[in-house]
Amino acid sequence: MLQIVPELEAGGAERTTVDIAAGLAAVGARALVATEGGRLVGELQAKGGVWIPFPARTKNPLAMALNVRRLIRICLNDGVEILHARSRAPAWVALAAARALKIPLVTTYHGSYAGRSAVKVMYNSVMARGDVVIANSIYTADLIRAAHPVANGRIRVVYRGTDLAQYSASAVPPDRVEALRKSWGVPPHERIVLLAGRLTGWKGQTVLIDAARKLLDRGLRDVAFVLAGDHQGRDGYVRELDQQIEKLGLKGVVRRVGHCVDMPAAFLAASVVTVPSTEPEAFGRVAVEAQAMGTCVVVSDLGAVPETVLSPPQVPGSERTGWHVPPGNADALAEAIGEALDLGATALQGMAVRARRHVERNFSLESMVNETLDIYSALIERKPLETADTFAPQHP
Repeated sequence: MLQIVPELEAGGAERTTVDIAAGLAAVGARALVATEGGRLVGELQAKGGVWIPFPARTKNPLAMALNVRRLIRICLNDGVEILHARSRAPAWVALAAARALKIPLVTTYHGSYAGRSAVKVMYNSVMARGDVVIANSIYTADLIRAAHPVANGRIRVVYRGTDLAQYSASAVPPDRVEALRKSWGVPPHERIVLLAGRLTGWKGQTVLIDAARKLLDRGLRDVAFVLAGDHQGRDGYVRELDQQIEKLGLKGVVRRVGHCVDMPAAFLAASVVTVPSTEPEAFGRVAVEAQAMGTCVVVSDLGAVPETVLSPPQVPGSERTGWHVPPGNADALAEAIGEALDLGATALQGMAVRARRHVERNFSLESMVNETLDIYSALIERKPLETADTFAPQHP
């Protein structure tokens, strides 16, 4: 089994590559990964995966043609039975190799691909040409079906998996939470409303800042609004955020804290985690991980994130695991945050239990690995797959 991905830096596609390689190694399979390298190579190797240095990032047509020959040679030498591509340029290479070798190809959509011109649509279409096309959400599956109807019948929704051992309240000692709060400058008596995401306009930081002002105007006190994430060179946007905070009189209330390396502790430290995106997310990892920690979540009713959070009218109020709000609506966001902060201890505990159970049933790392390995097995054994375009998460 060989996965091909441009590089193994931090990211959803890269993390999933390592997780699937670990799952393959755990059942005694050889887990090859052809990639240029990156910070996750060491973890891949530690978990039983085999790194094959490969110039998978290139988009040069001549280099890609040479890569087809290289990949065929690797597959023949290592007895590869399935290729799995997770990005467009290497997917074209993998498609040519798979067809030449007459072995199955799996592709995974980790997000949407922009493209209005005929050339770009053609380039993107390779991700819909796998014998099985894995979508990381129902939302993504709908995008694939709309853009590439030819993929109908070959789409399989496999949700991104969360490591429930790592994202567990019992796995995070109090000193980690205390250290994080201190590094953020949040005193013990203040509750935290967290937005964890890179600093870019569509992540909704400006909407949360507006909501913070509205909540303070309604009398809310002793709450810190924390923006955790890298600016990744977006200096202009950072200045815009700082100016908005200053203009609304929120200095010391809204805090930019930079990148956070201990996300389990961050979610446990927070009373509410927000995902106020103004453009669609392809999955919604933050909302899932926060629910796994038992933390209240408020998310935009946009893209795939609502699939991961149960909220009326989708479910009865007694089954709620969070709140859905219209994207870009600071009033609705403030209202939902206020409701979450007003919950009593019994209601909070009930929601935490439901949220954890919801993640365990639908978004566990074990489920993702097992479903993917089942796809591989069926392809190797030439069994028909129960592919579908819609899979709904189970309710608590």
